[in-house]
Amino acid sequence: MKNNFQSIVLGASIALGLLILGVCINKGLQSFSNKERVVTVKGLAEKNIKATSATISVRFDFSGDIPKDIVAKIDKKTVAIADYLKTQGYNDLKISELNLYDSKSYYVNDWVDGKRVQVKKDRYHASKAFEFQIADVEKAASIENAINIDLINKDLTSDISTAYRFPELNDIKPELIAESTKNARIAGEQFARDSKSRLGKIKTASQGQISIAGKYYSDSDDLSTTPEEPYMEKARVVSSIVFFLED
Repeated sequence: MKNNFQSIVLGASIALGLLILGVCINKGLQSFSNKERVVTVKGLAEKNIKATSATISVRFDFSGDIPKDIVAKIDKKTVAIADYLKTQGYNDLKISELNLYDSKSYYVNDWVDGKRVQVKKDRYHASKAFEFQIADVEKAASIENAINIDLINKDLTSDISTAYRFPELNDIKPELIAESTKNARIAGEQFARDSKSRLGKIKTASQGQISIAGKYYSDSDDLSTTPEEPYMEKARVVSSIVFFLED
């Protein structure tokens, strides 16, 4: 009788142990399965950035065979353009040093009527430039155009261009990354709801580099829209994040 009772207790203990082991294995398999259930989503963030300042450049040049004649022309035009700009209120002018280049040759080879011939060219080339800043970046383009027309009318034709200065990318990158991560989580939560799951922790994350696009250039082919104004740029970042899915 005693042996039978011991056998029953031993059998019950073994059965209970196997049951507990089975439960643990099942939970472990479920946990392992949950960890393998993931979703990969992308989060987009875009921001329009306005230039902080604009710099207008006025550049002109002359060429010839006698250096002193070229320098005299450069000096005369420099004085005339400087006087004009100052009458327009641009007194803080940055004037470059005279750049005089000697090509050390009077002739270049060229094709004329199917024959290779030597063509006379000016030996010396000289250039100079003005720069001044415009605080109102929205008006810089119209100011550039007005100056260009005035200089043409005064027989002071020059090459005029405007360069815009934008905030440093490092200043806006944290904001864009935070926004793209937030949008990625929103997309992941939507997917989890659709699949009747819950969004878990982040498994891996890849934060893309910032892409920039403006009126005259773009370093990305997939920006949704590009600003038309020269004083505006669009910064864009896409984060790719892998989330665990839980039941």
